[in-house]
Amino acid sequence: MIRAVLCDLSGVLYVGDRAVPGAQDALISLRAAGVGVKFITNVTRLPRRRIVQQLLRLGFDVDTEDVFTPANVARAFVTREGLIPHLLIHPNLQEELGDLSGSSPNAVLLGDAGHAFTYENLNAAFRILITGAPLLVMGTDRYYREPDGLSLDAGPFAKALSYAAGAPVQVLGKPSPAFFRLAAATMDVDLDEVVMLGDDYEVDVRGALDAGLQAILVRTGKYRDGDEFRVGARGARVCADIGAATDLIL
Repeated sequence: MIRAVLCDLSGVLYVGDRAVPGAQDALISLRAAGVGVKFITNVTRLPRRRIVQQLLRLGFDVDTEDVFTPANVARAFVTREGLIPHLLIHPNLQEELGDLSGSSPNAVLLGDAGHAFTYENLNAAFRILITGAPLLVMGTDRYYREPDGLSLDAGPFAKALSYAAGAPVQVLGKPSPAFFRLAAATMDVDLDEVVMLGDDYEVDVRGALDAGLQAILVRTGKYRDGDEFRVGARGARVCADIGAATDLIL
């Protein structure tokens, strides 16, 4: 039985600045049937405030507290551990995390920095990591879909820095099981009654299954033919889009 849904954003609800056809109606149907809906994303090019604004502009009924982002988790983690992070993040995320940095960083916090992934910025992070500082990553996505095609995400850059500095990666967003469980815990249901809807077989599907959730892989966004047969995706159901997934859930 499915009593709650964790829904990815980019690639499931929208691609670029366009909603996936039928996505708004799917959320309405889920809520009308009494199914809890929360949103969980690895988007780190925008603060949560702007993510919610984008969703509202696209016609989705979303409350800020229902959206879980790795930036919020990262802030809590860094504060709790007393770390001073060197930030390798997108300029848009400075409003959420910029005050955490300092003159003597003892960690590197990495997100999808976009055009800020320059050699100079990567090398600055490397020089901190090579001293033994931890590498905190807000998501290990390999790529995502933009209107003009697939684009690199944070995962490849995290992998490169980890390889160069011999630094293990600590993941704060998806596919960390703790991230899924944090969002699921707000819905007062058992983990096996929660299904993750995602377009990424690795961070969405495998991450959810590892966390004890159910998972549905949708064939929108970054989905590529055959993803459901890749290691980590087995055990998930596959649907054409969020509308078809909603029909299956209900």
